[in-house]
Amino acid sequence: MRSSRLTALLLHLQAVRRATAPELAAALEVSVRTVRRDIAALQDAGVPLWSEPGRHGGVRLTDGWRTDLDGLTGDEAAALLLAGAGPQILAGLGLATAAVAARTKVLAALPPRPRVHAGQVHQRFLLDAPGWFAREEAVPQLSALAEAVWAARRLDLGYARRDGDSITRRVDPLGLVCKAGTWYLVARHRGRILSYRVARIVSVGPRAETFDRPDDFDLAGWWRAAGDDFARSLMRWTCRLRLSPEAFTTLHGAVGPVAARDARANASDPDADGWRVVTLCTEGPDVALGQLRALGDGVEVLDPADLRAALAASARRTAERNAAPLSDIKQCPARQRHAG
Repeated sequence: MRSSRLTALLLHLQAVRRATAPELAAALEVSVRTVRRDIAALQDAGVPLWSEPGRHGGVRLTDGWRTDLDGLTGDEAAALLLAGAGPQILAGLGLATAAVAARTKVLAALPPRPRVHAGQVHQRFLLDAPGWFAREEAVPQLSALAEAVWAARRLDLGYARRDGDSITRRVDPLGLVCKAGTWYLVARHRGRILSYRVARIVSVGPRAETFDRPDDFDLAGWWRAAGDDFARSLMRWTCRLRLSPEAFTTLHGAVGPVAARDARANASDPDADGWRVVTLCTEGPDVALGQLRALGDGVEVLDPADLRAALAASARRTAERNAAPLSDIKQCPARQRHAG
């Protein structure tokens, strides 16, 4: 790790030619003391740099001297590929230092004008993955899991299930996924690929043996499919609908992408007015009623009759509530209650 930091320091000085120790410490995200030790190490290795005292002093490289050490390490390349994930995610994977070194190397390799632009982008745009009001989960096992994923090393996991029971499983860790700030381990257990919430993993026991990853395993594709399967597992209640062309097009906004995609897949051919018959899967009649309200007059329930009657009653109440002109309303109910 230190050799990577020394290379990053050298390339940074090569790009800027002169910098103070605090400036170098800020660029590399280390302490001033560490910078001074690294400068001494580079000098001992024969790198022509020296320190200039005074207000405008700093650490300088001899004019015209350049190094050919500008390649990225494997960890640094991985950190660049994950750079959009944000510093907390990189830190959890043990790649924070590698990310700093990779960023320094890339900036040092750029000509002056693109380097300035890249620095401005870093100051103007930030990806913050977790959702609002979400409490960050403690994931003390994340670093050990990341190491096992990198090394393809089999693990014995202690896992606390949702019902409170604890289980132990021997797994092959295939990947880690961060979804809206929540970490999941994707692992193979007895031939099945499952996901485990990292915050519920209470112990990680690396084993001596490694495993062979499935040749056809694609983490992103598996995660999308698993998410769709989970959504479908919640939608066990069905209804039949007629949808207008507009409602058919905007169905995903009312019922979600998975349910909408499945409904469109079984849709009938459009009739003379463009309306189609679909079978919609949802979580239950109450959920279906709330979702179908969003489609306005572009939906007709064909089955079941109870849902059709409930939607008609809801539409009548809405129509009655909004039938009177605003000029006929002296005070809204909330203001009347306040006045009394």
